Amino acid sequence: MNARISIMASIVLAMLVSSMDTTIINTTMPIISKELGGFELYAWSFASYMIVSTVVSPIAGRISDIFGRKKVFGLGLILFLIGSFLCGYSNTMLQLVIFRAVQGVGAGILMPFPAIIAGDLFSVSQRGKIQALFSAMWGLSAILAPLLGSVFVEVLSWRWIFYINIPICIISLLLLMPYKEVYEPKKSAIDYLGTVLFAIGVSLILLTTVVSSQQVLYAVLGIIFLLLFFVYERRHPAPIMPMRLFHNRAVAWMLANSFLSCVALFGTSSYVPLFLQQEGYSTFVSGVSLLGSSIGWMSVAVPAGKWILRYGYRPLIILANVLLVLSGIILFFLDEGKGFWYVFVVMIVQGMAFGLLTTVTTIGSQQLVDPHLKGISTSLQMFARNIGTAIGVIIMGVFFTKAADFFVGIHSLFLYGLIASLVAFASSFFIRETTGAEADQT
Repeated sequence: MNARISIMASIVLAMLVSSMDTTIINTTMPIISKELGGFELYAWSFASYMIVSTVVSPIAGRISDIFGRKKVFGLGLILFLIGSFLCGYSNTMLQLVIFRAVQGVGAGILMPFPAIIAGDLFSVSQRGKIQALFSAMWGLSAILAPLLGSVFVEVLSWRWIFYINIPICIISLLLLMPYKEVYEPKKSAIDYLGTVLFAIGVSLILLTTVVSSQQVLYAVLGIIFLLLFFVYERRHPAPIMPMRLFHNRAVAWMLANSFLSCVALFGTSSYVPLFLQQEGYSTFVSGVSLLGSSIGWMSVAVPAGKWILRYGYRPLIILANVLLVLSGIILFFLDEGKGFWYVFVVMIVQGMAFGLLTTVTTIGSQQLVDPHLKGISTSLQMFARNIGTAIGVIIMGVFFTKAADFFVGIHSLFLYGLIASLVAFASSFFIRETTGAEADQT
């Protein structure tokens, strides 16, 4: 039991630093760019981290199936530590962009491992509580990141937003040492060409979210590389992404539903604070409204494991999508004069939807595949959500910026969200029926 506590402490610390580094730079980047110069590279300090970490995440999951969890997770910690040191040492904006990419490699490796290792160590009934803990860490990082960023800039230096990661990563590595691998890796050759094709294809698609010109060209090239990737993977004896995973109807439709639901309304948190600030609320209060999502998320994530054993996956995913559509309906009526509590309540409902959906699909992606596919299956769930969120935020942004005025834009983007949530809801009925007995398979 002590070993389990040590391992959980290790992955929680790793999760905390990797999640904080996605947001802590937001409050400090203006100061960093002023000191380093190279303002034309401002957006790339965010983009290099986001693109690389998103691309690496599913690859890391697959490699852990081949070489084991502990080695790959430890490698992620070391790369994140090195990347953090280099970022703090940067003397030009170009260096910072490059070193953020190195840090992004480490973060991409770390991101899927809390769910993967929890899937190895804990039963289905316990895993809901573990997923709730991980969700709490994301919520805590969202609160701590801007506060720590401000303290470091005012008291020490912006470089400490990166240097602080070094002792935390070392502690996480030490806590990982008692971890005895419970999963027996299935050795196979590494699919290098498939990895390269996948990385290029996804990177080009994600580039459309940060470039202001030639977006269509990047999207077309990205699709071509991904098509080449899928053709190649079908013929490779040891693919980085086994195509037979998609023959599992339950898992494939869980991936589709995760993607569609995030395309629909996961971007809400990017626009709700803007609405409240337009209504006269402070930046702090508008941010507090998002805590409603964390409350709703954790309220369903804790008992979700037991619900899976009792009801199976399909009914719970359908219920999650019903809640998502309900949040979409309430947001559709968000208009001038609607205040903090209206938003807070809808965020609770939406938090329940995504909390239930994320927990159930994460556990399902682990329990409904062979043990040697658990890593790639789990990380693909995270990948589907990340890609869906990126696309959803872009689409919402288009509706918002093209509108005649602020409230027309808000109404338009949530009308889109409601319609897209109905599409996600329809997809949930294609998930194969499962039973509690199936859910408990390992």
